[in-house]
Amino acid sequence: MTTASPPAGSSPVAIAGLGAYLPERLVTNDDLARVLDTSDEWIQSRTGIRQRHVAAPQEATSDLATAAARAALADAGLQPAALSAIIVATTSPDHPVAATAPLVAAALGIAVPAFDLNAACSGFIYALRVAAGLLASGDGAVLVIGAETLTRVVDPEDRSVAVLFGDGAGAVVLVPDDAAVLGPFTLGADGSDASMLWTASGGTRRPFDAGVLADRSHYLTMRGGDVYRNAVARMAESAREVLRLADLEVTDVDLLVGHQANVRILDAVATRLGLPASRCQMSVDRHGNTSAASIPLALWDAREQAKLHGGDTVLLAAFGAGLTWGACLLTWKERP
Repeated sequence: MTTASPPAGSSPVAIAGLGAYLPERLVTNDDLARVLDTSDEWIQSRTGIRQRHVAAPQEATSDLATAAARAALADAGLQPAALSAIIVATTSPDHPVAATAPLVAAALGIAVPAFDLNAACSGFIYALRVAAGLLASGDGAVLVIGAETLTRVVDPEDRSVAVLFGDGAGAVVLVPDDAAVLGPFTLGADGSDASMLWTASGGTRRPFDAGVLADRSHYLTMRGGDVYRNAVARMAESAREVLRLADLEVTDVDLLVGHQANVRILDAVATRLGLPASRCQMSVDRHGNTSAASIPLALWDAREQAKLHGGDTVLLAAFGAGLTWGACLLTWKERP
C-alpha cells in the first residue's frame, strides 16, 4: 500500500479511465511457422509469445489510438470536451509528418494541444511524466495513449524480429486527485549505441531511396543478446531507484507491470527485484511486444483479471530503443 505522505517527485494524479484496443486479426505462432523457418516451440521457448494482434489493412496507428481513447473516456465517464491535452506515445506514427495525436483529437471531435512522444518502448512512462507536469500546471484531464502498428515496420522475412511484435493501443485518462499518487519517476537514455535496436534508414541521416529499399534497411533491426542484457539491467535499476525515492521496499509493491517484450526479460527483472510471479503482470504471451502500448495494455489485462485493487501500489518499468528506460509508481484508484 502507499505511504502516508506522498514522496518527493510525485503528483496527486489518478488514472480515472483505462481503455484498450486490439485489432481483430490474430496471428499465432503456427501461422508464422507456415511462412517462416520457425515453430511454436521455438518462439515460445525464447520469448513466451503465443500470439499477437495484427492491424487490418485499413487500420493505422491513429485508428487504434482513437479506439483506445474512446474506451478510456467511457471508462472515466467523461466526454472528449473534458480533455485539456492528448499525448500519443508511439514509434510507428501514421506519417513522418504530421504527428498522430492531432489526428486522434480530430477523430474525437476536439481541438486541444496534442502531440506525439517517441521514446520507443519506454514511451508510455515518459508520456505519464509529461502529463503529470501538465496537470501540475493547472490543466484538466489529460489523455495519454500508447499506440503502435509495429507489424508494418518489421521485416516480415526476418524471423528474429517478425515473431516478436504485435499491434494495439492502450489509453489512460489522468485527472488531479488528492487521494492518489503518481510518481516518483526515473527516466534515462543513452544514445551511444543506438544501432542496438533501431531502423537505420528512412530518416534524415539516410533518407528513403531505391538503395534503402534494396538493402531493406528501412525495417527495424535488433541485436537480441545486447538488448536482453541492457533491458534487464536498466529496468531493474530504474525500479529500485523509484522505490528508493519513495522510501518503499519491494515488499510494498502490489503489482509490477513491466514492458511486455519477452517473458525471459520480465522473469529476470522480477528475480533481480525479489518479486514473486504472483505480483508480476504477464501479457506478452497474448499480445507480443506492442512497444509503447504494452504497459497500458498490460494494466488493462491486470484489471480484467482482478489483479488491481483500490490503494494498490503499482510499479511500472520499461526499456526501449534509443536506448531509453524508465520506471514510476502509481496508486491504483477504484472506479466509482
